Parts: sequence; C-alpha cells; structure tokens
Amino acid sequence: MTVYAFIFARGGSQGLPHKNIKLLGGIPLIAHSIKMAQQVDAVKKVYVSTDSDDIAAVAASYSAEIIKRPPELATSTAPEWLAWQHAIAFLKAKGEFFDVFLSLPATSPLRIKVDVEECLKRLTDDTDVVITVTPSSRSPYFNMVIREESGECRLVNDGSVYNRRQDVPCTYDITTVAYALRPSYILEKNSLLSGRVNSVVVPKHRAVDIDDAFDFMVAETLFAHQNKSC
Repeated sequence: MTVYAFIFARGGSQGLPHKNIKLLGGIPLIAHSIKMAQQVDAVKKVYVSTDSDDIAAVAASYSAEIIKRPPELATSTAPEWLAWQHAIAFLKAKGEFFDVFLSLPATSPLRIKVDVEECLKRLTDDTDVVITVTPSSRSPYFNMVIREESGECRLVNDGSVYNRRQDVPCTYDITTVAYALRPSYILEKNSLLSGRVNSVVVPKHRAVDIDDAFDFMVAETLFAHQNKSC
C-alpha cells in the first residue's frame, strides 16, 4: 500500500495573514504537518499544494515536494476538494500512482503520530473515507440556536425535545487532524462525506484547528505545555 501525504496551504489566509508560515514553537506552522508526515512509516512522499511562492520555499526547505496550485483553486471561495482533485491529476500526468491519499492540514499542528496511523489503519476495503472527530462542546440537540436578524432564536434541531444535557445523543465535531481516502474516491465523488465514512476520535487538546489569532494563541499555549511535559 503506497501512501502519499498532502498539505494544502493557500497564501491568502484571511483570518490570520501568513498563518501557514507563522512560527509555532520555533518552526513554521506548515512544517509541523510536513514533519509529522515524514515520521509515519507508511508515507512514501510528502507534497504541499500551494499558490504561494513563500509557502513553497518554506515547504521545500523541509524536503516536501511542491505542487503549484492554480490561482482559481486558491481563492477563499474555492472548495479544497477541487485542489485535492487537481493534485491527484497533476501526479497522474507525471506517472505517479499511489493507493492512499492522506491529508494533513497545516492548521492542525498538535496531532501526534498515533492519530495519523489510526486513520490509515481504519481505511479498510469496507471504508471510503476516514475522518478525525472530537467531542462537541455544544450539542445541536440541546443548547444551540439559530439567531435571526431581529434577535429571535430557534433551536438548530427542534425535532426532539430534551430537558437535560445528559440525555442528548453524543455528537462530534469534524477536525482537521487527518483525512485518509483513496485517490479514485476523490476523483469520482464531489464531496468528502458522500461514501462510507469511518472515524478516529481525537482529544480536544490535539484537535485545535487554527483559523485566527485566538486559535493560534491557544495552539501556542498547548504546544508549549505538551513539550514541557515531554
């Protein structure tokens, strides 16, 4: 089984400018994903897909191979799924074929090796996609509402009424720790959750997804704590 790891990083981050090359623990954010991929024995090659020359230079300095992403696939509105399809098509055109597509987003630097390896282990013949999840902080069955412009609110899920938090079904947030799929699935489908989906539960302290300055501050604090404990 040949596994290729991919990191998709746009240059035009809006929530936190230049976040993908911002230093976390002394190294660029994207380097955490590259180094993690290099630690996983099953991963044969590591690719970074980006439209940014700066990101490409940093990624190459950590021995990742670069896929130049077209500008139209690097806007804030372009679905990343299309960038996934582009990366696979780009490699196929070069005669590169592999069995497993492993996405390790740069925005999730606190993952550990076992999280990634468990995703690969769960990608069986009966599974199309393996995602990572973490327990939800709030339940859509109990204490989440949709707020109208007028200020009026209604429950997100009003099909069932629960009076106690303890009674609601357990729900999970999808994280950006890792995604494991087969290239054929990505080329044939139009969305991540269209097929048979399995999951790996990751604790909250390893599932931080950096989108803005606050998230980055949380990641810095947790990263420092993790390394102090080692």
